[in-house]
Amino acid sequence: MTTLYLSHPASLDHTTPLGHPERPDRIRVIEQALEDERFSALVREQAPRAELAVATLAHPEAYVEAIAEAAPQAGLVAIDSDTVMSPGTLEAVLRSLGAARQAVDEVMAGKVANAFAAMRPPGHHAERRRAMGFCVFNQAAVAVRHAQKSFGAERVALVDWDVHHGNGSQDIFWSDRSVLYCSTHQMPLYPGTGAASERGDHDTIVNVPLRPGDDGDRFREAFEQGILPRVDAFHPDLIVISAGFDAHWRDPLANLQLTEADFAWATRRLMAIADRRAGGRVVSVLEGGYDLDGLSKSVAAHVEALMGH
Repeated sequence: MTTLYLSHPASLDHTTPLGHPERPDRIRVIEQALEDERFSALVREQAPRAELAVATLAHPEAYVEAIAEAAPQAGLVAIDSDTVMSPGTLEAVLRSLGAARQAVDEVMAGKVANAFAAMRPPGHHAERRRAMGFCVFNQAAVAVRHAQKSFGAERVALVDWDVHHGNGSQDIFWSDRSVLYCSTHQMPLYPGTGAASERGDHDTIVNVPLRPGDDGDRFREAFEQGILPRVDAFHPDLIVISAGFDAHWRDPLANLQLTEADFAWATRRLMAIADRRAGGRVVSVLEGGYDLDGLSKSVAAHVEALMGH
């Protein structure tokens, strides 16, 4: 099974304040983990630079232009209480958008079976008109829209297992019959959205909140009962994963007790549905994960699963 891995050094140039959990070392430890010989078969490509207009697949033009204008020449600019831009941020987010688009291009064209884009900053908190939660543009949403616009995908499932609810993705797809958004996440926790009662205008929003202290068994139960049947019944043409790894037991920003084996299990279960319904097409984009050891081990397990190991 051919798996594409997309990254770019520009991810390291998005700088955050000292002590901020969303830091360049996140990418460094992923790169180091994927240097192991068991990943020798990975197809590795540098993320291309997307033009700014690609962001308008998921965000209004006025918002996209405002973000570009906010990019500083020096220092840090706060665009939200915990979201900053540095001189390298705009290039990083354009490369992130390029990675998401390239992943979809190669998966939808059948050049690779699936793809994982490891870029930062993350994106699933970015709403249509609002940056928040470390996120500027919503790369996963852009991947979904690109598959629809450029490849005619009629139905796309976006599955988000980041420990924080993807309020941005929910906001973008709330009224869209053609996109199924499914999320497991800890509640109560930032950003405060993601109740099971939040179902969207067409019942295409599926939230399965977990409680602080829930472990892998509870996570798997939530997936088995609440998410996998909905994804299967949706008959998606593509599955996009918002792959956050901050539900790992080591992560400092939450209180779930998952291990890397749980992420590998979820990956395989989604791949099985993709094999039945979507020609095997899976695109995964990195979201959260802030303990470096937990992140690197979880990404390794996720990518190994994508490779069919």
